[in-house]
Amino acid sequence: MGCGTSVTIDNQARRLTTDKTAKNPPSPALTMKAAILIQRWYRRYIARLEMRQRYTWNIFQSIEYAGEQDQLQLSSFFNFMLDNFTQLNGNGPDLISHLLDPVVDPWSDRERQTKYEQITVPESYSGPHLTFPLTVSHTNALLSAFKEQQPLHGRYMLQLLHETKKLLKQMPNVIHLSTTYAKEITICGDLHGRLDDLLLIFYKNGLPSAETPYVFNGDFVDRGKKSVEVIILLFAYLLLYPDHMTLNRGNHEDHIMNLRYGFTKEVMQKYKTHGRDILLLIQDVFSLLPIATIIDNKVLIVHGGISDMTDLDFLSSIERHKVKSALRLPRRSLNYLEVTGSSRQGQSESPGCRQGSCSSSSSLCSPRRSSRLSPRPCLSPSMPSPTDALQVPFLDSFTALPVPQPPREELEWKQVVDLLWSDPKSQPGCSPNTFRGGGRYFGPDVTHRLLERHGMSLLIRSHECKQEGYELCHDGQVITIFSASNYYEEGSNRGAYIKLGRELLPRFFQYQVSRITRKLTLTQRVNVAEGSAVRALQEKLFAHRSELMAAFQQYDTSNSGKIFLQ
Repeated sequence: MGCGTSVTIDNQARRLTTDKTAKNPPSPALTMKAAILIQRWYRRYIARLEMRQRYTWNIFQSIEYAGEQDQLQLSSFFNFMLDNFTQLNGNGPDLISHLLDPVVDPWSDRERQTKYEQITVPESYSGPHLTFPLTVSHTNALLSAFKEQQPLHGRYMLQLLHETKKLLKQMPNVIHLSTTYAKEITICGDLHGRLDDLLLIFYKNGLPSAETPYVFNGDFVDRGKKSVEVIILLFAYLLLYPDHMTLNRGNHEDHIMNLRYGFTKEVMQKYKTHGRDILLLIQDVFSLLPIATIIDNKVLIVHGGISDMTDLDFLSSIERHKVKSALRLPRRSLNYLEVTGSSRQGQSESPGCRQGSCSSSSSLCSPRRSSRLSPRPCLSPSMPSPTDALQVPFLDSFTALPVPQPPREELEWKQVVDLLWSDPKSQPGCSPNTFRGGGRYFGPDVTHRLLERHGMSLLIRSHECKQEGYELCHDGQVITIFSASNYYEEGSNRGAYIKLGRELLPRFFQYQVSRITRKLTLTQRVNVAEGSAVRALQEKLFAHRSELMAAFQQYDTSNSGKIFLQ
């Protein structure tokens, strides 16, 4: 009874309070003050979330670029080994040469075709069957099979790659498209093996066709778990609609990058019997991908960016298939490096070139210094100036001879590296991309000069993950588009694609592939991404614990366990 009486009294008190409030509403000033307090609290709350998102993003991006630096340094080390220690026994190439400098074309096209024709498809195989030329029913069968987690048989994979290679051989380095034949052209950025993102793009925007042309701007593979399925679909639609499907090369369409970032492992796991043959053929296909696309002679599309040395006319004439890897300098130009390296021995270091790094057209550097070897320049030395000369003893005097110009293969390689690896910056000028470890940073003045020189108005590139899926810079003359959502972690970023019509005004479409993310609040999404970033950072710190402790010890001479910042 006591409890019931208490509840009754409380209810009566609440009713009395409510009646008084209804009779005497708060003053407008008090209401405004409360609204301002709520607004301030909300703004601070959103600002804190934004700050957490930004430092989470910086952690993810720094770890990603540090990994790329490690890859470039490792590649440079093996390049150094190739240049100086190959053929140790004098009887032929050694193991390192086979790993990083494979034969350009192991089989002729006819021998490749014979190889896959000899493979039989067992009756138990329930996946899609392909016959060439492909039809819409074949691509639909591939879509249905991949949604059901069914693989494509190795025989059909090899045949698909063979047909793709034949088609790409006929394509120019720079593809020219026009909006007069289609209302709009869709441009997609990095996919990185995210099949769900690709399927969502097709669902929202339509399958590739004459009415719905696409440009995919490189980095189809690596990091994601469905890289094989992604390239199968892209190559199939390329064969089906060669005039309405364009695939630009990215910096991950590179067999050395694939060794580190997962694509090579994925192929070997999914095609245990024919994996090696498939990888060799994919290497050829990647080297034949176009390196740029131009729409209506006004919009330039490249994967990474440009530099102050980018020459579109020169790029149109290069032999792109010779650049099997942007991480490997063409072998023929090594003699040039030997000569220029010897000529600069004894000279003081230039301000732009320090030990282990230099300012060059592509800034892919290698460990070229040794106590027993002459100093070497970086992998992409700057163009020699007219004052550079070789001091050659001639009788009782010295004669100055001009340094030979770098071979064409090296010039072609430099141009490709800059297109695939460069990033824009807000400051003017052009400098080595030290943060990523390859390519160049190019400023708004570099963008403006190149676009003005060729009568263009817009540069579209990819190569960098953006929180909203896209970003504009350089006074709107450069657009970065990235199509892999949830790239670092669930909810970390959106994906996006661009549609360009005849007026060439870009329209952006965003999306995010994750049912889990859509159910989370903003705070929960930030917490998930932040936790993942902190764990990744802790792993990096623990992996380099010894080096960090040694560096801290230099500033903590008294062993107090503290370092004071001045």
